[in-house]
Amino acid sequence: MTWLQRYRIRHFLRNSLWFAPVVAMLAAVVLIRLLNWLETEMHWQGNHDPDSVRAVLGNLAGAMFTFIVFVCSSLLLVVQLASAQLTPRIIGVLFRERITKLTLSMFVFTFAFAISALIRIEDSVPLLTVEISVYCSAVCLGMFLYLIDRVSKMLRPSGALMAVTLQAHDVIDSVYPQRLGKAPSAPSETSAALLDSPARTVVNLKPGVVLAFDVQGLMALAARHNCIIELAPQVGNFAAPGDPLFRIYGDADWSVDSLRQFIALGAERTMEQDPAFALRVVVDIASKGLSPAINDPTTAVLVIDQVHHLLRHIGNRNLDNAQVRDATGRVRLVYRTPDWDDFVRLAVTEIRQFGATSIQIARRLRAMLEDLIQTLREERIPLLRQELKLLQRSVESHFTDPEDRALAEVSDSQGVGGKPERSQRNRQVN
Repeated sequence: MTWLQRYRIRHFLRNSLWFAPVVAMLAAVVLIRLLNWLETEMHWQGNHDPDSVRAVLGNLAGAMFTFIVFVCSSLLLVVQLASAQLTPRIIGVLFRERITKLTLSMFVFTFAFAISALIRIEDSVPLLTVEISVYCSAVCLGMFLYLIDRVSKMLRPSGALMAVTLQAHDVIDSVYPQRLGKAPSAPSETSAALLDSPARTVVNLKPGVVLAFDVQGLMALAARHNCIIELAPQVGNFAAPGDPLFRIYGDADWSVDSLRQFIALGAERTMEQDPAFALRVVVDIASKGLSPAINDPTTAVLVIDQVHHLLRHIGNRNLDNAQVRDATGRVRLVYRTPDWDDFVRLAVTEIRQFGATSIQIARRLRAMLEDLIQTLREERIPLLRQELKLLQRSVESHFTDPEDRALAEVSDSQGVGGKPERSQRNRQVN
């Protein structure tokens, strides 16, 4: 099985909402057969009236089926509302929630179990089967209440942002495993090799967004054939048919078309190897909150809180890791990843532009930039200072009233309502 086939299976299982409930339904049918055999062998029969038990199980099964339809319809409605208020790119994050899949699987399991138990009741009542059916219904009620609580928290702006950024921190550590200053310096032989024309170019055949690629597999393949493989598109880029996927430098006398088995394309971006997509999602939520139709700058402030945390995390990682070496230290794989400029501009530019008329956004952005300037290493600071100057120009051009401009020039971690930093208070006194 190739890496691409394994990835597609893993991607399907992670994103499919129906697969786990179907497995639960089959498990219920198998379990009811095992219990029926066990009860027959052990002569476990209840003293209940068969007609009464049939009525109870029939009502439970009917109610559970209605329950499943109601829950699925409610989830679809809630997700549509969330995508309209936050961003459509949040839908994938919500449907990958394990709690949602587990809850629906339990509902389907209980329904299938109750139906299977109902058709096996004749002159006697299988005691263990009936008790499990009733207890499963009680468990479903508890899980439904937990699901409502979970979804209601996740669909709040703070909950949705937390769900995205928790995944983002893991992706950042995965894509940029080394802390800043800990990475060994790269020799210049790679840049010299890439100045030559590639011996072979592998083009794309089907349109799609680059989701992920097999780093170790490509590195081992390049080492085996003593060449350098360059991944042309960046993860998250759209690749049209005919666009280059790989460029081979060195020996290309082998079936390079097999390289397509080491890269996965799909309909929409995911965060698996794309840390910039997490920032894209949260910035879209801020942009929606800052739109004139919604006018919710407080949601944008919540976004800046998470952006602040993400930029601090990214700023402390070594972002120059687009070269993979074999055991001998020779570069075998070259690919592109977002750098510090990409992350900062993605995180700040749109929020600054869309929130240009909001004192709350100006104060919170200033607090973020000043804190990052104080806490990150020197090589990260110039771009942050440039963004701070752009923010100051925006404040001066949009707030002509001196009092409003003075308010917008103060750092405030809450946007409006928080205490200014000590340095800001000293500046105001002076």
